Amino acid sequence: MLAIGEFSRLTHLSVKTLRRYHEAGLLVPAAVDRATGYRSYDAHQIPTAQVIHRLRELDVPLADVRRIIESADPGSRAALVSDHLARLEDELDRTRAAVASLRRLLDPDAVPLSVELRAVPEATVAAIEDDVDSDGMAAWFAGALAELDAAIDARTGPPGGVYDNALFEEGRGHVLLHVPAADPPRRGRVRPTTLPAVELAVAIHTGPHDDADITYGELGSWVVANALAVAGPVRETYLVGPADDPDPSAWRTEIGWPIFRMS
Repeated sequence: MLAIGEFSRLTHLSVKTLRRYHEAGLLVPAAVDRATGYRSYDAHQIPTAQVIHRLRELDVPLADVRRIIESADPGSRAALVSDHLARLEDELDRTRAAVASLRRLLDPDAVPLSVELRAVPEATVAAIEDDVDSDGMAAWFAGALAELDAAIDARTGPPGGVYDNALFEEGRGHVLLHVPAADPPRRGRVRPTTLPAVELAVAIHTGPHDDADITYGELGSWVVANALAVAGPVRETYLVGPADDPDPSAWRTEIGWPIFRMS
């Protein structure tokens, strides 16, 4: 039997941590003195303690650690670890994107945004529209785009979206996702829809959609500086997206603000 201090030195888990793991039922001592409460461990518990230590270094939640060490099936253990590693990779991707965005914002020599004023004619497209919460936007978008792709034989251009101002201001608003097609069908949620003619200030956002707010801000600043005002819902056109290239750094989104001159 190993005293708790000895077990701590062998496993690099502090005495405080070992006590917490005992209280959580994660690593129960081999024996506990009823009179003193003193904990003792068996040498066979060292590998389990080392596994717990590695998992916690990877920020695996205690509940998942328990499931991993209590599972007798190697496949189940591997699946639990793989799921957590996938979550870590997603978090790392988000962190990298946030760092890249921050560097762009703090760059004193940033390249000025290129903005084009464009007259967009009326167009009839295949579309799905609904009132959507901003938190559920990603899931709604993916489902609607898949349904549009399944409903039409061939696109005649890149997909796009029209986003009501309330979506940004209140967290819920009307969204219209559309795909240009020669003969827009009426199938499921898909309907032929006519987009009105509009004057747009257009800029290209390059990279993941998560940091498009930076381009939105730069475009908005340009609109204000040029005595223009926003007049209607924002339009986006997805020139290159996830379906075209799995690398987010290659994605290209046109952001178009409907405008009118104030003077």
